[in-house]
Parts: sequence; structure tokens; C-alpha cells
Amino acid sequence: MNKKFKFSMFILALLLVQVGCKSKKTVVAKERTPRVIVQKNDPKPSVDAPIVDAPKVEVVTPVVTPPTKPNETYKDVVSRYISTYSEIAKQEMELYGIPASITLAQGILESGAGKGELTRKAKNHFGIKCHAGWTGDRAYHDDDEAQECFRKYTDPKNSFRDHSLFLSERSRYRFLFDLDKDDYKGWAKGLRKAGYATDPKYPNKLISIIERYNLKSYDDKVLGSRTSNKEVTYIPKTTKKTHTVIKGDTLYSIAKRHQLTVNQLRTLNGLTSNDISIGQTLYLQSQ
Repeated sequence: MNKKFKFSMFILALLLVQVGCKSKKTVVAKERTPRVIVQKNDPKPSVDAPIVDAPKVEVVTPVVTPPTKPNETYKDVVSRYISTYSEIAKQEMELYGIPASITLAQGILESGAGKGELTRKAKNHFGIKCHAGWTGDRAYHDDDEAQECFRKYTDPKNSFRDHSLFLSERSRYRFLFDLDKDDYKGWAKGLRKAGYATDPKYPNKLISIIERYNLKSYDDKVLGSRTSNKEVTYIPKTTKKTHTVIKGDTLYSIAKRHQLTVNQLRTLNGLTSNDISIGQTLYLQSQ
């Protein structure tokens, strides 16, 4: 009995050892499962994970391109530009004496017929930079140098008016106003000479645009039936005999106000240039 009892106890002890080992292995496996699957191997962040440290993304508003008709050619774009701005160019010619053909040709060339980036974002049709004394809005654009300062307008009409003032109020362009009003070739060459553009081909480009799209016809509409380069010699009578120059007056504005040409007004007063001064008395009729 003693031998059988001891043998039975030995067998029971072996069984207990095996059961204990299996239970320990099971516990270890259960402990490792969440650590391997959730903590280390899952590439996706938890739904509840905080996102306070996520990088900020700057939203940039794209430049809106003006609507273009399907299959529109460059010639169509230019024609549409001329149709849109020809009246403004004619008005500026009447007020400031700059040929409408030159204004339109410069607008087409400088703005890419209204499609250029600077024109789209700043309504600047003539590539006029800020320069000293400019107090209006500004836009920065790569040109001869990176991010140069250009004038920005709220309306294209303001760009056309500023172009007229820019040319008529600077002494380096003064000689241009001595040319005949339909001498677009003289104006094209003179603009390059005065430093409006650095491109040596600038005059030829302007002349080519004017002749290709017959922009001289707008000069003729302003000047009436006169198509030659000869100045009219007839001096009409006016109700006033003299004019006293005030602030803002130009020789051209005075001449137009009294139905004279600039050359006629200069001849009446013995002037050799367009320079006038505030308080100066000008004769409006031959003495």
C-alpha cells in the first residue's frame, strides 16, 4: 500500500506541474497581445488622439483669371481690349494730348492685352512703378528685380488717367508734346528715348501694334478730319483775350479750353517750350 500511495502521489505532482506551466504561458500571451497590436504595430492614430500639435496650413487665395471665350485667339483678346478701352484712350487724348493710339498700344504691350499677372491683380495697365511720392495702394511683382513695387488701382480707368499724368507732368517727357498729335512713330521712339522702357525694340513693338490693329484711326477720330502732319494755321476768335495761369493748368488744357492748338498758343505768346508758371498771363488772340 505504501508503494502504491507513493506512486499515486508522484503522478499527481507531475500533473500539477504541467497545469501550472500551461497557465503561466497563457497569462504571458495575454499580457503581450495588447502591447504588440495596439501600442507598437498600429500605424493609425487613435480616434481620440489629440491634434493640438498638427501643423497649420496657410490658405492662399488664387489669382482669378479674366473669363476667356472658348478657342479665343490672341487677336481676339487684343480686339476685345481695344473695344473695352478705346473710348477711355480717346478721352485721355482730348484732355492731355497723348495720342490714343500710343495709349492703347502701350496698354496692350504692358498688360498683355489685360491678361498679365500685374494687370489682373493690380489693374495696372502700363507697368508704372511706385516711384517717390506715390501714396496710393501698392502691389509687388517680379520685373527687372524680384518683388518690385508697382502702383495698384481700384479701377482700370484710374490706371489710364495716371498714365496721362505720369507723362504730362514729368519734364523728361515734355518734348513729346511738341510732336504732332498723330505722330505715333515719333511718340513711340520718344518714349524709349525718355526712358519709359529699357527694351531697345520697344518703339518697333508699339508701332507694330498700332499698324496691325489700325489704332491711328482713334487719333483721327479725336482730331477730326485732319490726317496730315501739318498744323492748322487758322486761329479762331475767342471771347477772352488773355488767360492767367492757375494751379493745375497745362498749355494743352488752356489751348483746348479756348479752341486753340498748343502750337498756336505758343506762337501767340512767343513760347519756345510748354513751360508755364502760375500767375503768368497768356494771350489768346493775336495782338
